[in-house]
Amino acid sequence: MNAAPNQATLERMLTAAAPILEAALAKGGVPGAALGVVSASGDRAAVHLGRAQIEPEPRPLEADAWFDLASLTKVLFTLPEVMKLVEEGRLDLDDPLKQHLPEAGWLQEDPALARITVRQLLAHQAGLPAWVPLYTWGCDAATLKARLLQERWRLGEPVYSDVGFMLLGLLLERLRGRELKDFELPAGLTFAPDPDRSVATERCPWRGRVLVGEVHDENAFALGGAAGHAGLFGTLDGVLDRAHAWLTGTELSPSAHAAAVEPHSEERLLGWARRHPGWSGGRLASPLAYGHTGFTGTGVWIDPERGYAWALLTNRVHPSRHRENPLPELRRAVAGALAGAWRPT
Repeated sequence: MNAAPNQATLERMLTAAAPILEAALAKGGVPGAALGVVSASGDRAAVHLGRAQIEPEPRPLEADAWFDLASLTKVLFTLPEVMKLVEEGRLDLDDPLKQHLPEAGWLQEDPALARITVRQLLAHQAGLPAWVPLYTWGCDAATLKARLLQERWRLGEPVYSDVGFMLLGLLLERLRGRELKDFELPAGLTFAPDPDRSVATERCPWRGRVLVGEVHDENAFALGGAAGHAGLFGTLDGVLDRAHAWLTGTELSPSAHAAAVEPHSEERLLGWARRHPGWSGGRLASPLAYGHTGFTGTGVWIDPERGYAWALLTNRVHPSRHRENPLPELRRAVAGALAGAWRPT
């Protein structure tokens, strides 16, 4: 790893990227955006632009705002919590699901679900569906969780799967003996944000209101508000704290960290996406870079070779997801500006 960027370098990187965000906000593609860069030494630089909410009443985006992190839940919460169980010897990555959730497919003659391993779920290699409209199945959260374990899942080619991480959430609840919403979280992360400090997401037709301080993901909401695939909220500082821990290898023990960042496919580590053609972290990222995005407009990326990590948090689904999404290009443009302004020391 190169020497970590100093504060002056971080400020230069942020200055290079900020105009790209300002232009995107001016076009109306996203109401608000928070961008932050953190170095391995712990120095950081950040900017908050635009609005936390535009309807029903406009609000500016404040530095302590809670963002709905959506699928960043997978890598900032579920992945480290599963790996901590591995560190404690309570779980092995190659354990089949049935070893810890014996009711998985138990009414089926030959349940494929029971044989799926923890490693396959974390690496999105199980062949489970990408998504299902769980929230339309009705019933309460407990019944939906039971159905997740009894559904006759048809396994296909490996795809990025929310369903797999929902199952990992059930695994965590079983082994820890409490619901996900009751897990201890680091500062700057929560499953129950203050609505007055929360960034608005969608005007939800199913719930009949603009969502502020409640999870945007319908399936996570139906599962009680916190699930293995979504439900986590975070401030920019909270996300940068976790990015710094991954960057420095201190989120987990050295052996668990090494296992988590081992490649499992051309595009995947455990949980994280590794650098590959067309990925969200840009063409200038170093070969060992990895990151993740969230549907609400969030993302975090770690570049261990260059000694920095960065997060871009937006509310691009506010007031509706049904409009042009500028984030794929915006993320790559910001990534390029940051990498272009970085200089080794």
